[in-house]
Amino acid sequence: MPALFVDQLTVIDFAFFDVHRGIVGESWIVDLILEGELDEQGMVFDFGDVKKRIKQAIDASVDHKFVVPTQSEHVSFERNDKGLHLTLSDTSSNRYYHQSPEQAVVLLESPEVSMEAVTKVLNKACLEVVPGNVAKIHLKLSTESIEGDYYHYVHGLKKHLGDCQRIAHGHRSQIHIFKNGERSQELEALWCEKWEDIYIGTEEDLVSTEVENPNDYYRFAYTSEQGYFSLELPKKRCHLMKSDSTVELIANHIAKQLRQIEPNAQIVVKAFEGVNKGAIANA
Repeated sequence: MPALFVDQLTVIDFAFFDVHRGIVGESWIVDLILEGELDEQGMVFDFGDVKKRIKQAIDASVDHKFVVPTQSEHVSFERNDKGLHLTLSDTSSNRYYHQSPEQAVVLLESPEVSMEAVTKVLNKACLEVVPGNVAKIHLKLSTESIEGDYYHYVHGLKKHLGDCQRIAHGHRSQIHIFKNGERSQELEALWCEKWEDIYIGTEEDLVSTEVENPNDYYRFAYTSEQGYFSLELPKKRCHLMKSDSTVELIANHIAKQLRQIEPNAQIVVKAFEGVNKGAIANA
């Protein structure tokens, strides 16, 4: 049977809950194969439609969402007048509260978040938008091959008019740090260890009056175009910024922080936001 393929059709940037690691940012590359009969144009599916319709279906399913495994004993949820409220706990007895419009969450029918479980969700969404001559869809999820250190981060951008406003979406990102014109693996490793599985929060979004244990937990909350969002999680899993956490501001923040460690050096930071995109800053 004829088949069409598109490598690296898209990248899904999202956050997921892991019972050991907590809330984790992730970036998965999506490769696609479609099997089917040829249409009147001699095609399985027009490449233009693949990039538009299937990419949109994939992005609408998982991209910039918070994926939680509903079959885990560490996960519970309830619907309320503001959307969906999640109560989560990890194996270190840390708790997490997440409130958002329901469209910002994927309730995954699985005991854990895995590529296999997410692929089933994506396949179902893709089947709804392909023409009848397409018989099979094969999706392959993978992570970017990175030589060197990287970190996983989660954040929310309340001023963003798109899906980045969701308070728990994230990325798996490499970082390139240059000290006096030379790439510094030492500084890269230092920062990636500091930001391992981190939540980057904005100070002005802190809501201290609603926190049950303010010594150990932060709560961030805001209302944006899509609705009300809040997230409570352990302080030790957070890094506070005075500004919002766009990748441009993240790169600038890292550069300034590293300049304090290396006051006599010229620092340049190339911070990635997921795969093949990001921002550059110097200090």
